[in-house]
Amino acid sequence: MIVARAGRRQFGDAAAVVRSFPLQTRVATLLVVMTVVTACSSVPARRAAAGPARSPRFAVGEDTFAFANEIRSRNPGRNGLYANYCFVLARAVRQFYAAARFDPAGPRLDRAGYLERVRRIVAYAPWEPPRPPDDRVVIPGYRNLYEFSRDQEALLKEALGSRFWTLVHWTNWRVVLPVGGAHQERVANEIAAELDGGQLVQLLVTNWPTPEVNHTVVAYAYRATDGAIEFTVYDPNDPGSPGTISFERRAQRFWATQLHDTRRGKIRAFRMYYSPLL
Repeated sequence: MIVARAGRRQFGDAAAVVRSFPLQTRVATLLVVMTVVTACSSVPARRAAAGPARSPRFAVGEDTFAFANEIRSRNPGRNGLYANYCFVLARAVRQFYAAARFDPAGPRLDRAGYLERVRRIVAYAPWEPPRPPDDRVVIPGYRNLYEFSRDQEALLKEALGSRFWTLVHWTNWRVVLPVGGAHQERVANEIAAELDGGQLVQLLVTNWPTPEVNHTVVAYAYRATDGAIEFTVYDPNDPGSPGTISFERRAQRFWATQLHDTRRGKIRAFRMYYSPLL
């Protein structure tokens, strides 16, 4: 999560760059972005029906990283922070879910062997469906991602790579676009449909222009009622505890119900990394 000063710095610096462009260029770019976003979300998903909780086979504390994305504003003066990597961690959780298989009985590899295998996993496109078991990259000597990352934290941080391209990804600019309730309802129903199909769903969540939360989480379960859909999420800032965001049907809005270091309140949600462009 990018909070307070960090949020102002990341989006403020980028906004200054955009303001330096000629007006015609800014208008044309905005029209292209809005056209693409509208075109990619114009087909309404079916309404998520009320019923018991549904989810892929996924568990926080097993299928997640043991280490956290650290928050700069909560660690003033501390050097060497693993900060602003929330997009990297969320995407990688999906890639491990879709392309990795753990074999605790297998012989452990040396450092180079694990690096090579992790890099193959994180090269897998996150929008692709999960691979069959026999076609996955095997991580021997560990039961799950949590155990692996607890023991091999430095190796994994190296293998996951840079945060740069996730911070400048063009879809991040959606946080400044106005979105209506119908759009947010469509997103909520699309999340539920993806989860019903066995896919994890990565979300960009924001309450911009308030510089508190511009963050990403991964939805892995939901419970629908007549009044709301509650999504259970993995939050890279809090790897040991599930979070919750809710979609309120009548108000047609998302709500930060339980997110680490975030006040309860209205947010907007956008799907991330679900196609080569988006």
